[in-house]
Amino acid sequence: MLQFRCSTVLKELFQASLKRPLTGISRNKTSSPNPYCFSSAYPDVKVVSTLKTFNAGGRRPLLQCSPWIRSLCTKTEGAIETTEQVKKDETIKDSTERRKAGILPSLEDLLFYTIADGQETIPAHKFITALKATGLRTGDPRLKECMDMLKVTLKTTSDGVTLDRHLFKKCVQSNIVLLTQAFRKKFVIPDFLSFASHIDELYENGKNLSGGQVKVADYIPQLAKFSPDLWGVALCTVDGQRHTVGDTKVPFCLQSCVKPLKYAIAVHDHGTEYVHRFIGKEPSGLRFNKLFLDEDDKPHNPMVNAGAIVCTSLIKQGASNAEKFDYVMNFLNKMAGNEYVGFSNATFQSERESGDRNFAIGYYLKEKKCFPEGTDMTSILDFYFQLCSIEVTCESASVMAATLANGGFCPITGERVLSPEAVRDTLSLMHSCGMYDFSGQFAFHVGLPAKSGVSGGILLVVPNVMGIMCWSPPLDKLGNSVRGIQFCTDLVSLFNFHNYDNLRHFAKKHDPRREGGDQRQHTFGPMDYESLQQELALKDTLWKKVSPMESQEDSSTTVVYRMESVGEHN
Repeated sequence: MLQFRCSTVLKELFQASLKRPLTGISRNKTSSPNPYCFSSAYPDVKVVSTLKTFNAGGRRPLLQCSPWIRSLCTKTEGAIETTEQVKKDETIKDSTERRKAGILPSLEDLLFYTIADGQETIPAHKFITALKATGLRTGDPRLKECMDMLKVTLKTTSDGVTLDRHLFKKCVQSNIVLLTQAFRKKFVIPDFLSFASHIDELYENGKNLSGGQVKVADYIPQLAKFSPDLWGVALCTVDGQRHTVGDTKVPFCLQSCVKPLKYAIAVHDHGTEYVHRFIGKEPSGLRFNKLFLDEDDKPHNPMVNAGAIVCTSLIKQGASNAEKFDYVMNFLNKMAGNEYVGFSNATFQSERESGDRNFAIGYYLKEKKCFPEGTDMTSILDFYFQLCSIEVTCESASVMAATLANGGFCPITGERVLSPEAVRDTLSLMHSCGMYDFSGQFAFHVGLPAKSGVSGGILLVVPNVMGIMCWSPPLDKLGNSVRGIQFCTDLVSLFNFHNYDNLRHFAKKHDPRREGGDQRQHTFGPMDYESLQQELALKDTLWKKVSPMESQEDSSTTVVYRMESVGEHN
């Protein structure tokens, strides 16, 4: 039996017009071979479905009907509804009505036409590439809904690689605010590709560094096994923009880089006043593992071994070491946005077996009654060695640093992890005491909070901008990563990140926080009006794409755009 494919719209039209079912099928003997048609009493309706008859490589005409019915049918086998044309007509009609009402186009539409660049569809790879250029990752937890919907949508599309406007809107609408900020360059680093290329150059400078009295730390046997050629840099901005270069996925132990983190946890739990009953705030000017206290018989600060051991005793007092360890691991996982945080049992055992100096410090602290009452010193030292043996990668540690840069909020989850008080005090001590007895020179030349560790890591914080983790095992004579120190120095030589760089008048340095690296203009001069006109022209172009039927009219939408643009420039 012949099966005829007919559009839903056409069937409804027939039913509504005839008020009865189609009369049947009749063979038209005067037509070309094998045509069949529905016939009815309605004079305008005669739809023919030609069988697959190939004649010199072509098909025979498929439709014989009046023009108003032909407009509802596609030129394919049978009568199929022109859904694309209907959608386009509906879009134009909807856009016209919205424009006449003075309603702005949706953010999804504006984003689509920004990426589409005049095309009717967007290849999926083009959207992903444009997304990565903003600094966001497809695995960002904040984009989970968008990425999940994108995968599902691409599986259901005919070609599996392109998105039209409706499919694109369906994919991005759950995360449209974040995506709009990204593509409008409203993140803290607007031109992220340019900034990342500069970071790559600084990385190469550090990679080529050679000479000097450098070696991998060997007083902890497990650390001596790392290759001196390992070198990685990862950064995460307060908006969640990410960039990595080098060996950024290799796990390594935090060692002393964990000291500011556990101090932040202690202050978060107990407050500054309580913590500093047991620990001072001053740089010691001595090596990090000296048996030495201040004039009040307290450790000088929480960034040296003596202060870090006492700080360890303040975390979850009264709990078992297992409970304490789980508590700190959960805290660090939140700071890292649930990225990699592990534990090296081999390093822990190695540290405990070779930790005579730290045991000596522990007994000295016990003699001077530096611990809270009821503290088991040997148990605290085990916990101290465990925390030093926590593993991270450059990528996960950069998110931890970015959490400190972001006032205690993890930038890729949005969760508050630390109190503002804990972040403020931690950054202050990192700035003054974080680089062992190189802290003064580092504060002078780099001017940023940082903490180094004997595993070769440097945790660097640019407040309100980003967090960076540099890692390279070779150390200088003071115990700091040679490549890491060079990278930090080069970073503030190129960008005005130093705490005391004058952001307005230091013209020799780049400011990546402003698009193009230019300084913010505090006066409203000719350049402001020129940029205003350019922005209006761009928005008018986008609006014409959304509403082509009304592109020549001047409506309240244009007025709203102008008001918005003026507001952005004030």
